[in-house]
Amino acid sequence: MNVPRTLLRSTPEEQGVSSNAISQFLGTINKENLELHSLMILRHGHVIAEGWWQPYQSEHEHMLFSLTKSFTSIGVGFAIAEGLLSLEDTLASFFPEIVVKQHNQFRAIRIRDLLTLSVGHEKATMGWDLQQIEGSWVEHFLNIPLDHEPGTRFIYNTSASHMLSAIIQKVSGLSLMEYLTPRLFEPLGISVPLWQSSPEGHNTGGHGMSLKTEDIAKFGQFLLQQGFWEGRQLLPKNWIKDASSIQITNGDDENDDWQQGYGFQFWLCRYGAFRADGAFGQFCIILPEQDAVVIITSGTNDGDAVLNLIWEYLLPAMMEGPLPVDDKANAMLNNQLNQLMIDTPKWIKASSLAESVTNNVYKMNADKSGIREVSFHFKTDSCTIYLKDDNREHHITCGFQDWIENKTMLFDNVLHCLYQPDTVNVLARAGWRNRNVFEMMWCFVNTAFIDTVVCNFIGQEIQLIRVINTNQDETRMIMTGIKVE
Repeated sequence: MNVPRTLLRSTPEEQGVSSNAISQFLGTINKENLELHSLMILRHGHVIAEGWWQPYQSEHEHMLFSLTKSFTSIGVGFAIAEGLLSLEDTLASFFPEIVVKQHNQFRAIRIRDLLTLSVGHEKATMGWDLQQIEGSWVEHFLNIPLDHEPGTRFIYNTSASHMLSAIIQKVSGLSLMEYLTPRLFEPLGISVPLWQSSPEGHNTGGHGMSLKTEDIAKFGQFLLQQGFWEGRQLLPKNWIKDASSIQITNGDDENDDWQQGYGFQFWLCRYGAFRADGAFGQFCIILPEQDAVVIITSGTNDGDAVLNLIWEYLLPAMMEGPLPVDDKANAMLNNQLNQLMIDTPKWIKASSLAESVTNNVYKMNADKSGIREVSFHFKTDSCTIYLKDDNREHHITCGFQDWIENKTMLFDNVLHCLYQPDTVNVLARAGWRNRNVFEMMWCFVNTAFIDTVVCNFIGQEIQLIRVINTNQDETRMIMTGIKVE
């Protein structure tokens, strides 16, 4: 089916899906405290359900993490179609000035091996590992010893995806984002994405892209249509077919969606599906047999549970033909979708302590957060917290009833996977747990991350406990301080 630049809308029943089943899916997601940020379901080229958990909104780009890899795969597909490279080309042929310094084993790595994450490294590499590298990411990759013959063993490797980005830039003279813009983003009506770059100026390739939910959905529909869009075959359909087929095995558990095989920067799923997948629950799931696409952004460490609920509730609800009109079920679903929100505590409105602590300055014990001083300014409907580190003073204003939007550089590199953008958007709310305990929620709406900051006022002292909703490593930091007289 040909889908226009703005996706069509329809009711679930018109496209053969039960509104009740989608409602049950949403109810179970909330019941099991699986923190989704957005959901979009497409059937037969129509959006049949869409929602954002407030304060996340449709206009927010969301960090995709490794879902980015699948865009890199499409870039490679275009480059092969244009004769710029082939699957059997070796890495050495693109970087002779670097590879000749290394052992001959690197000459065996092919484009195919980079795509299938089977370059021969023993240790998995994530995006946050790359963020810590100073200097050339390409040279770093070529200095990692190979423990296995390339092409023989799947080991997750974000640096391999980065090498594909660097290769496309080498052969095209354009960054991967520049290369994809006229070939993919513009034809699909996708806003030019935010995409991080390496110190050398290559788009990261394996991570670092941010897109709006509907733009991810367009990408998913493009994949479902095997590269066809608005009357044109933009990319040879064989590339989509090969990229979404098993190119290397990665396990043998038939009930595990992480062991169904890996294609060219795509994961295979159960039930004939495949997906682009990013950390903390970023999913673009393609269901060819059902002619459907499911898009999810989130901040969860339990992506398995999300996938299982899709198979339990949504998959069996997709019928061959239209279903009878069900206005009641559809109205209930729309009401549910319009009232989605991130779970927030039940706070009390005010504390008698607020007046006595407002504008106090607390000197903080030095720790890895770098925060030296903290102060608060309480008003009737909001509170602004000021935090001073070695470089500048930060401030975030939190609403007592509504989320207040801020721009800040207060994005902790430990809690937030070593990503350090210049400024980030944060929506903030706050309230009192009791007379002495003030609590804030900082929702970094372009990311997967939500911080909860609990402020315990104890006489002349303060304790700040900062907890993040999801992370690979640390999820909690504690700071203490004392009032400056």
